[in-house]
Amino acid sequence: MRVKILVSYDGSNYCGWQVQPNAITVQQVLEDALFEVTGKRSRITGSGRTDAGVHALGQVAHFDTDASIPPEKFFLAMNIHLPDDIKVLKSQLAEDDFHATRDAKKKTYRYSTYVSQTILPLKDKYSVQIEHKIDVQKMIECSKILVGTHDFKCMSATGGGAKTTVRTIYSIDIVQNDKDIDFYICGNGFLYNMVRIMVGTLIKVGSNRLEIEDVEQMLKTGKRSLGGKTLSAKGLTLMSVEY
Repeated sequence: MRVKILVSYDGSNYCGWQVQPNAITVQQVLEDALFEVTGKRSRITGSGRTDAGVHALGQVAHFDTDASIPPEKFFLAMNIHLPDDIKVLKSQLAEDDFHATRDAKKKTYRYSTYVSQTILPLKDKYSVQIEHKIDVQKMIECSKILVGTHDFKCMSATGGGAKTTVRTIYSIDIVQNDKDIDFYICGNGFLYNMVRIMVGTLIKVGSNRLEIEDVEQMLKTGKRSLGGKTLSAKGLTLMSVEY
């Protein structure tokens, strides 16, 4: 049977999702836990790869098994063998042809920042400091030109290996709550470091070190050098995947 799972993890201690030699990854830890439960090695396929240090509230994955455990009980069995920073929130029977990667239609990421002249210890593990005042309305205006289907080559780091750099962004919501500024970005898929570059560019616009017209030119020319810096992975969380 094919089992679909919903996974949450703090990515701080892991070298991303995908299994790799000589590094601890989220996928490897999950597969080790599943082995402890079933006694057999199974590949767990996620909706996509999250980079080193990136977190997830709602990562979706699937695996095949012939174990006699009811599918809705797998999350309980696996969690016994999982560390506190990785947990399966839900498990259920999936259709035989369900594929967590290929069937994903929308993904929503949140990038978290806070405005403060000093580091705030209780925020800083999962959020990135902005040391100066920032024009949120200007960032909102700039974000509108990023919504839609574009070639996002300019917002991709080298080494991603994507066959095409065209992606569709369905929405960008920038939410300010006192010192906190969260960026919610929903799209059909994302290039390597795309969200972190996108938010870094919007922050540069909000800091009046880049104009909205410069971002339009960035999209047209595909020049990464015109944008903002790639922000830290610690502020990024995969919130949900829609099918």
